[in-house]
Amino acid sequence: MQTTAHVSPNPHSYWLHLGAGAFHRAHQSWYLNQLHQLGDTRWTLALGNIRNSASQATLDQLGQQQGVYTLEVISPDGEIDYQTITAIKTVIPWDAELEQLISVGCDPQTKLISFTVTEGGYFLKDDGHLDLKHPVIIQELTDPSNIATIYGVLVAILRRRMATQAGPVTLLNCDNLRHNGDCLRTGLNDYIAALDEKALAAWCENSISTPNSMVDRITPKSDDALQERLIEQGIHNDNVPVACEAFSQWVIEDDFIAGRPELERVGVEFVDDVIPFEEAKIRVLNASHSGIAWAGSLLGHQSIDESLTPQVREWIRQYVAQDVVAALPQGSIDLNAYCTTTLHRFSNAKVRDTNQRVSSDSIAKLQQFILPTLKTRYQQGDVPKATLVLVALWYLFMQRRAAGILPFEYQDRALESVPFATIFAQEDSVKAFAQSPALMGTLAEHPTFTEDLRNAVKDVEKTLGDS
Repeated sequence: MQTTAHVSPNPHSYWLHLGAGAFHRAHQSWYLNQLHQLGDTRWTLALGNIRNSASQATLDQLGQQQGVYTLEVISPDGEIDYQTITAIKTVIPWDAELEQLISVGCDPQTKLISFTVTEGGYFLKDDGHLDLKHPVIIQELTDPSNIATIYGVLVAILRRRMATQAGPVTLLNCDNLRHNGDCLRTGLNDYIAALDEKALAAWCENSISTPNSMVDRITPKSDDALQERLIEQGIHNDNVPVACEAFSQWVIEDDFIAGRPELERVGVEFVDDVIPFEEAKIRVLNASHSGIAWAGSLLGHQSIDESLTPQVREWIRQYVAQDVVAALPQGSIDLNAYCTTTLHRFSNAKVRDTNQRVSSDSIAKLQQFILPTLKTRYQQGDVPKATLVLVALWYLFMQRRAAGILPFEYQDRALESVPFATIFAQEDSVKAFAQSPALMGTLAEHPTFTEDLRNAVKDVEKTLGDS
């Protein structure tokens, strides 16, 4: 572990965040804003996008508002607090070469670079290494000037920091990947090796740190109703507000090579080992969130809270009690109690999250959130029937997508990596689904997995038909 400097070694330090989505503005930016309110303004945020994505319009509008926006914080009882967030001091306009973004990233005063690019944005294989055969990675390695991934932009920044002696920097992953800092470092090392840049690889050994972290806060997609509520509060000059639940958690391994803000003053937990926290969150909250979205979509519901029928709640409780508890070592976290709290958070109708948003990028979510529990339970000699229910729900969800009868457009950046049209054209589509290495990795070769999933699909279909 690197030596940690708890505060910036300079009077003013920059924190660059990549990914101008709602979650960053409800979570990381909110924490720093709280620290500013305590009078500690030594760190300021810069915000930019890697791709010219759907969030670009939001970023442009945020720039017009000088980085200032309103955060609507909703308690479990429905009480609403409106907070003005001013922690973002620099909004970086997008340009095709990402020159402005790279310039901020290689500034000597930039000591911390964080990012939220979603689980699918890391292009990792089942073994945790970078998928060098993925079309996006191939394209970028072939034409490095056309940056489209987190690896491409980080390499451009780090290469220039090395050349200009800008100093070390911490790379902080804020996505829902287990061991997310380690995942980023492995993928980045593989990417640099593919470029055959030995000098950069050697520089990174001693000049970057990649702490693991766990983030948690439900942040639904903004809608017209949010704007209407702001107007009722007399707030008329904000076109990019964000809504979120009151609950928030951030646990980070204290491994910052170039200093960090004193975020422990505002509730961030700095620990030596984040694994127990992230495993509980990923396997209970994230996996359940996806399962509820799939089930709710099959039942014809639009939102997560509406999808929490008694049967769906029971499926989630059984999944945690029967398989997650058995798969994880006993620790200080009561997983069944955590499940109860999670379901209560999901049921908050005033923090209305859509099944369309939560079900997006389900390929990566299946692989990151659910397959590890399946594998562990099989290794323990048990058939993970409760976890298989979640996989069955997704099979039926994607079957409906193939038939064109999902109630919304399914969005997944990894969609082209799996031949779904071929899978669902098969007479035995369950077998084709279960034995797809692109979906299931090594689990596709398990001797009983196909039949176990087939039984789960039959049971779920019968239950849904009876409901």
